[in-house]
Amino acid sequence: MTDTAPRSLVQDGLAFERPLRELELKIKELRNLATGTHLELSDEIHALEDRLRKQTVEVYAQLSPWERVHVARHADRPLTSDYVQMMLDDFVELHGDRVFGDDRAILTGLATMQGQRFLLVGHRKGKTVKDRLACNFGCAHPEGYRKALQKMRLAEKLKLPIVTFINTPGAYPGIGAEERGQASAIAKSILEMFDLKVPVVCIVIGEGGSGGALGIGIGDRVGMLENSYYSVISPEGCAAILWKSGEKAPEAADALKLTSKDLLRFGLVDKVIEEPVGGAHRDQRATVDRVKAQVLEWLAELSTLPTATLLEQRYEKFRRMGMPLGS
Repeated sequence: MTDTAPRSLVQDGLAFERPLRELELKIKELRNLATGTHLELSDEIHALEDRLRKQTVEVYAQLSPWERVHVARHADRPLTSDYVQMMLDDFVELHGDRVFGDDRAILTGLATMQGQRFLLVGHRKGKTVKDRLACNFGCAHPEGYRKALQKMRLAEKLKLPIVTFINTPGAYPGIGAEERGQASAIAKSILEMFDLKVPVVCIVIGEGGSGGALGIGIGDRVGMLENSYYSVISPEGCAAILWKSGEKAPEAADALKLTSKDLLRFGLVDKVIEEPVGGAHRDQRATVDRVKAQVLEWLAELSTLPTATLLEQRYEKFRRMGMPLGS
C-alpha cells in the first residue's frame, strides 16, 4: 500500500469498502505517528497491512453484480485517456467523421506500443466536470460511430490491427442523435466490423452498456477487466423498463448476468483480465500493464492468421454465441 490512500477511498468511496477505508485510515495514522515521534510501530503497521489485504480479498470475492457495476464506474478507475498516457509509446489522434463533426465521446488515433503499430478506438468519458460534459459521459453520438468506422477502414487500408477500449453506459439517447441516425450508425459499424480484413481486439475496461458498447465491440478477441460489466442495457435502464423504478437496479443487475464471470461462462468474452486486489482503481499502473500484456499477446497471435481464416473465425465466433456449450 502507498503512504496515503486514494482520496475517493478515504472520503466517499463505495459503501462496501467502508471497513477497508477504516483500516487504511488507521494505517495512515500509525505511519504519521511513527514519522513524527520516535515510536517503533512497524510491527503494528505490518499487521494492519496484512489484515487489510486479507479483508480486501474477502470483500471483493463476495461482491454482488450491482456492487461490481459501482466498481466499474469508480471515479479512480483508469479511463481510455489513462491507457493512452501510460500504455502507449506514441499516439496521434484522428478527428472528425467528414459528415457532421468530431464527437469527443469517441477517441481514435494511430498508436505505437513496444514497436507494435495499431489503430486505437475507445470511449472517452473525461475526468473533470467540464470534460465529462463535453464527452457526454462517454455516450457517443452517431458521428462518433461514423468517425470510428471511418478510421477503422483507414487502418484496414494501412494494414494496421485495431484495438478498441469499451467504456460507456450506452449511446447518447437525445433527439438530435436520433435525428442524425444513431441506430443506423451503430448497426453499420457492427456490420462492417465483421468484414475488416485486419485483426481486431476489443477490451471492456469499465462499463459496457447496450449498442453503444457493441458499436465498437466486434472483434477477433474480446476481453474484459474483472470488475467491468457488459450488458444489453444498464441496470438502471432495465429497472426503469421492467419495474418502472430505479430502486430495482440491484435486482436488474443480478438478472442481466452482466459480470465478467457470467460472460466468460456464456462464451461472450474470450478472457477475463484479472485486476489488482481491491479493483483497478487501487492500482492503475498494474491494471494498465495487465491490459497491455494481453493486447500484445493477442495481436501477436492474430498476426499469424491468413485474412480468410481471420474473417471466418470472427464470423463463427459470434455465430456460436447463445448456443449450448458443446453444440
